[in-house]
Amino acid sequence: MGKNLGITLVELLVIVGILIILTAIATPTLRYFQRESELVNSSEEIINTLRLAQNKTLASEGASQYGVYFDNLTSPHQYTLFKGKNYSSRDTLFDEIHKLPESVEIYEINLAGGKEVIFERIFGITSQSGNASLRLKETPTKSRTIFVQASGQVTLGEEASPSDEDRIKDSRHVHFDYSRVIDTASEKITLTFEGGVTKEILIGENLKDGQIYWEGEVDVLGEIQKLKIQTHRLNNPDSQFSIHRDRRFNNKALIINISGDTSGTLIEYSADGLTTNSTSIFVSNLIWQ
Repeated sequence: MGKNLGITLVELLVIVGILIILTAIATPTLRYFQRESELVNSSEEIINTLRLAQNKTLASEGASQYGVYFDNLTSPHQYTLFKGKNYSSRDTLFDEIHKLPESVEIYEINLAGGKEVIFERIFGITSQSGNASLRLKETPTKSRTIFVQASGQVTLGEEASPSDEDRIKDSRHVHFDYSRVIDTASEKITLTFEGGVTKEILIGENLKDGQIYWEGEVDVLGEIQKLKIQTHRLNNPDSQFSIHRDRRFNNKALIINISGDTSGTLIEYSADGLTTNSTSIFVSNLIWQ
């Protein structure tokens, strides 16, 4: 009688049992690698979207600026490539919404006090520099941080943030803190140019998303001066001002005051913009960007 080379029921059950055990061991590992891959891919897609917004702005596509808005209140979290000077007044027809995988969340947003990054035309810079961080919901220690420099450079990881010690700074973009509470309903900002030309800006008529925002041109003795004044933080509990005075479009000395402050000036510019000063006792941390 020949040997029985078939597989018995017992042997088959042993093999099936071993496969079940191996599958049970391997499944969590495979799931972990899948989740980590989703985190990596999500961060790279956000970087690409930020760079796309910058490129669209530099190309003046649709004669507009573009930006990216991060929303950590939706489920799942998402980010939106939008067209416009800011997210609240954007043209919604051009929204490109990107939803994050269920396993990934936005756990930190530090973008000059807001949730959006808008790039400036011509140079592609931004006044919403900072970072946004993603992490795995099931493994919060696994995270990735995306950095946006004021220059418009977008990088991944803290190690990619370059030192600016050797960078030549000028007064095109200045930040400073302001500790006095501003009465937005009654106060105004006054621009006084050399030659006695003044421009009054009513704060109550120039608020966007709870922040001061004014951008405009002033004719000073036949020469147009272009400025942008905004806050990144307003009465929360103090304020942070951001002023853009590009020297290519400004050649007149300028003094900026706010009506409720009798202690001194918010900021003063020399004609060439190389010298800035403030005499208000409420101004601190004057930083050239």
